[in-house]
Amino acid sequence: MGNVLRQWACAGLVAVALAHPAAGRTIKVSTWNLDWLTARAAGDPTLPPDVHPRADADLRRLAVYAARLDADIVGFQEVDSPALAARLFPPGRYRIVMTADPVVQRTGLAVATSLTIERHPDLAALDVYPPTAPHPLRSGLDVTIGDGTANLRVLVVHLKAGCRDAAPSDRRAACLTLARQMAVLDDWVAQRQDEGVPFLVMGDFNRNLTPGDPFFHLLDQDGPLTLATAGRASPCWGGTYFIDHLLLGNQARGWLRPDSLRVLTYDEQDPARAPALSDHCPVSVRLEMP
Repeated sequence: MGNVLRQWACAGLVAVALAHPAAGRTIKVSTWNLDWLTARAAGDPTLPPDVHPRADADLRRLAVYAARLDADIVGFQEVDSPALAARLFPPGRYRIVMTADPVVQRTGLAVATSLTIERHPDLAALDVYPPTAPHPLRSGLDVTIGDGTANLRVLVVHLKAGCRDAAPSDRRAACLTLARQMAVLDDWVAQRQDEGVPFLVMGDFNRNLTPGDPFFHLLDQDGPLTLATAGRASPCWGGTYFIDHLLLGNQARGWLRPDSLRVLTYDEQDPARAPALSDHCPVSVRLEMP
């Protein structure tokens, strides 16, 4: 892994080769986990003891990176409210859509105002915990985005942590939970495959998905999927394997622009700065919508 990480661990926008050429209007789509972005005070019972709200200077710095990212669609995770999201993705440029979850770590979308949004019910079935569980899991945000000519069904997810590379047969609680969430996600993907609509699933999978991962095979059993991060390592904070992914299905696989995978890294090199920014970097691709 060391050689791979050294190959990609450089600052700024890092290009990664992809395939499937297409032609048409280009949109940039990105996924970004913003790492407990909340305005709740330290010590709030809904927060872990080591989580602290960002200072205004940190929010301004994140907004600079969001402007540098300059994506048309950003699927984000771990954001507490639309108001906080709007600090990074201003109303003049974006509209904010978020799940209705009663949790701090909500998923959402920032969508360019030039695009249309059709909201579908949240994929609440991803919360596979019983109603009595003290901390519910996160729903998926399900929308259709349009540019006036073509539509793209988009699902933003944030799956259970703790089973990053273990076999699906692992009996640890986190792996059992992730397996149940993957089954729910597989149902959603199968429905889109049956409908024949172009679709994108993106977010924090908390999993080193690869084309050989049994969890990935579960998802593409009803039709081929393109895993944009396949075969690559991320340069984020010095280098790691991807757990933030973008999966394309149906016609959207052919919309993927070659060589468009990017990771926007932070100018700060010290990992100790991660809590002020995020322990994840934005990951993006470009799509050519017909």
